[in-house]
Amino acid sequence: MLNDLLLGSTIATVSGVVGFLISKKIVRSRLSHYEAQAQAKAGVIESEAQNLLSRATLRASDLEREAHRKYDEIRQQADHDIAVQEAHLIQLQSDFENFRLSESANLNVQRSEIEAMRLNIERNERTLEQLKEEYHQKTQEVRSILEGRCFLSENEAKELLLEHVRNDARLELGRLTRELESQNKEQLKRKAHYILGQATSRYAGEFAAERLISMVHLETDELKGRIIGKEGRNIKAIEMVTGVDIIIDETPNTIIVSSFNLYRRAIAVKTIQLLVEDGRIQPARIEEIYQKVVDEFEESILREGEEIVLDLGLGLMHPELLRLVGRLRYRASYGQNALAHTLEVAHLAGLMAAEMGGDVRLAKRAGLLHDIGKALTHESVGKNHVDLGVEVCRRLGEDPVVINAIYAHHGQEEIKSVECACVCTADVLSAARPGARREVLENFVRRVSEIEEIAMSKYGVKQAYAINAGREVRVIVNALNLNDDESALLSREIADDIAKKVQFPGEIKVSVIRESRTIAFAR
Repeated sequence: MLNDLLLGSTIATVSGVVGFLISKKIVRSRLSHYEAQAQAKAGVIESEAQNLLSRATLRASDLEREAHRKYDEIRQQADHDIAVQEAHLIQLQSDFENFRLSESANLNVQRSEIEAMRLNIERNERTLEQLKEEYHQKTQEVRSILEGRCFLSENEAKELLLEHVRNDARLELGRLTRELESQNKEQLKRKAHYILGQATSRYAGEFAAERLISMVHLETDELKGRIIGKEGRNIKAIEMVTGVDIIIDETPNTIIVSSFNLYRRAIAVKTIQLLVEDGRIQPARIEEIYQKVVDEFEESILREGEEIVLDLGLGLMHPELLRLVGRLRYRASYGQNALAHTLEVAHLAGLMAAEMGGDVRLAKRAGLLHDIGKALTHESVGKNHVDLGVEVCRRLGEDPVVINAIYAHHGQEEIKSVECACVCTADVLSAARPGARREVLENFVRRVSEIEEIAMSKYGVKQAYAINAGREVRVIVNALNLNDDESALLSREIADDIAKKVQFPGEIKVSVIRESRTIAFAR
């Protein structure tokens, strides 16, 4: 048994050694094969590298030759350009040298001429000084001779001469004034008529005249007694609250509300109408209805101002100005409603600005706000509507053209723009048209008398008549005292005095008439 085991182990050992030797030989064989393959691949790679190196060497040689060729071409072109530039510079240097020599010669000639002129001027100055001395000597001699023969001193002679010169200049000024007026009168008149005609024909405004009373219609005369109340308590309460006078007479179904303030009168009329509709006419109810009407009127005033600005297309406007615009409906001047007047002026100014190439929107804005101070005159005692309007417009940041229009439409400032001129013209046109305004008879008579007195106070005037409702004054002058040129100056003097001393709406035409008559008798 032991022998078998030893034999088996020996056989196994021998088998393992033989297997190891065989496997080692196989590994060596494989390694040799792999080494041969690697050497073959290395040879192929080396061969390819040699080929690439040779091709790169050839390419580098070609590029080097091409670079040398281009370098030679560029160098030759640069040498040629440099040669051309050098030739051009040489030519310019030659031309400049010739120009410098020529200018030097010209400067030398001019220096010689200037020196000669300087010598001539010095000789002329010396001669002029001598002549001045001689002139002063002769003048003194002439003055001495004149003073001795005319028995006048130098100052008296000057005064006499100045008086003659002043009279001659006055006559010449009158002649030139007539000539200029005759040359431009027709052209300006034609252009003005065209612009005014276009504006008035394109604007159709409503006629609006305000009076001092309003009529309230009642369904029955029995309501008069209820309005009067027991012992007149109701009517006294109405008058006290509204600030108007209530007149109840024998006119059927009608009572009269009288007040110079349109705003208070309108509120009173609306209050009475609501009281009549309500039926409860008593002092407490009167105050309640009156306060309600006042609140509604304030809202309607702002709303009406907004609608007017929107209709005119004026853009944004401060709410305070909107409220003042709406309040103009309850202001009047000489019976003409202030809001109707401002709307008329705004439309006419816009139309005229369009004809004259001005800013239409700005002209309308200035026309709408030119009398805005009239909405404040009842609250601000002691200031005129012009100053009030300028104050509120400046405070609210209005355009300078608007400020200029407020001042200029009453002559307190010069017109500075086309838009302002349109507003002033439209204001005169709206106020002066027939029927636009009414005035008290006493004021009218006083104005007419003042106009005639101003005309009669002038030298050479024989008669003066105010005609056409005081819108024209005809002055008849003495033909022996004034000539035609002086008559032209006289008309301007009278017009200026009337503008300074008389308050009037619109404009006044001054016509000076000079007539000479020659009478002969045949016997």
